[in-house]
Amino acid sequence: MRKPILGFMVLLCAIPILCRCQDQTGDGNTGLDKIANFPNKLFNKISNQSATLERRLERQTERYLMRMARKEEKLRASLYKTDSAKAAALYPQDPRQQYATLIQKFRQDSSRVFTSMGPEYLRYADSTQGLLKFFNSNPGLASASPGVQAKMQTALANFQGLQAKLQYADAIKQFIAARKARIQQALSSYTHLPSGVSNALAGYKQQAYYYADQVRSYRAMLNDPGKMMQTALVLLNKVPAFGNFMRQNGFLAGLMGVPAGYGTPQGMVGLQTRDQVMSMIQQKIGQGGPNGAASLQNSFSAAQQDIQKLQNKLSSLGGGSSGMDVPDFKVNDQHSKTFLGRLQYGFNIQTTRANYYFPTYTDIGLSLGYKLGHQNDIGVGASYKIGWGTDWQHIVFSSQGVGLRSFVDIHVKKSWSLSGGYELNYLQPFSSFKDIRNLTGWTQSGLIGITKTISMKSTLLKRTQVQFFWDFLSYYQIPQQQPVIFRLGYGF
Repeated sequence: MRKPILGFMVLLCAIPILCRCQDQTGDGNTGLDKIANFPNKLFNKISNQSATLERRLERQTERYLMRMARKEEKLRASLYKTDSAKAAALYPQDPRQQYATLIQKFRQDSSRVFTSMGPEYLRYADSTQGLLKFFNSNPGLASASPGVQAKMQTALANFQGLQAKLQYADAIKQFIAARKARIQQALSSYTHLPSGVSNALAGYKQQAYYYADQVRSYRAMLNDPGKMMQTALVLLNKVPAFGNFMRQNGFLAGLMGVPAGYGTPQGMVGLQTRDQVMSMIQQKIGQGGPNGAASLQNSFSAAQQDIQKLQNKLSSLGGGSSGMDVPDFKVNDQHSKTFLGRLQYGFNIQTTRANYYFPTYTDIGLSLGYKLGHQNDIGVGASYKIGWGTDWQHIVFSSQGVGLRSFVDIHVKKSWSLSGGYELNYLQPFSSFKDIRNLTGWTQSGLIGITKTISMKSTLLKRTQVQFFWDFLSYYQIPQQQPVIFRLGYGF
């Protein structure tokens, strides 16, 4: 899920036909004759990944609804023990039946008609759908390969099916929000809720929040084009025929309509020109005195900063989607991610100085972590020990051993974490992996220490970790290794 659904539009960048497209000229050329051999692999990508994302959304929605049905049943049972009359009024029928009906409707999806963008307008989703409709309306523009027309139609149907599922998921989210409000209103008369009812209500509210967050993440994936998709749309928008098609068939056009003569000189008659508008603004600024323009600019800058602060605050609270709610519990931002989305990859380096028994060697380790929460990780890893010799006059490269690792990082404060791990190290030179099969040659290490994480803006390396460990099992090693360990790591 880390890759957005629109990412597969990168294939657009490979189409040579867009590089030859020109702006509309006076001879009435609309650019249609400039497009040929559109790659049909694009339609397969859109179709397959739209269908995959739709299946994931359906599966996760069913899981959330079944969990919430169990939470409501638990809430009803707890409430019956405290106030049977109120429980009967709040639950005239089995809540599990209501959720079963929702699941059944969601599965059937009898109406695959996409009628709403949801809480906010999804610009790139609209552009993708417009692109598919454009080529379906102009089949001669695509590749002449057999079956390409069917692939275009399937891609459009699957993409619209995904949007229809998201539309219904938004409706489910609103239903859950209404249910939660009704339950809270019914229980508002209690000054102190019984522990069973309070715990059941807290569990229900958590599931409601995480489902809303799940729907928001799918909408974000649908509307995240990636840099190549943006470039492709820029190129495609240079085709006048596509621009005209979007103005007539885009989602906004369906909501507000397109006036007759839009985009033509005749349609501009009676409208104020840019010069007239700028002259009017200049007159208004002039009434503020010689510093009127500077004062207006300062006001604009302050307003932009205030708006940005509000946008950041709304985004942190789940803004941009209906049913926005401020949670009264600590939110796990990894809860809505898939297993693969929680994985973290990294490597680290550790150098040990030469002693009587061992030459100087460097541990190069690889790690695979799993995020439990925002900054808590567990994981495993492996290392390879490269020997460098004893000093500058005696540099000799050698295989000095291997290691197996496990680790846990628990966030303490800001960028600091408490870290620990258990490791097995084979500290002998070897020429083949057959030499390390003897388990008696492995030594144990128990590590405890601190980690400082530094975020990076690099597209490849996401973070740097500086780690200090104390190996409390080093005193039992024969021969003994250094008890204090320093590691420098990088994460992808």
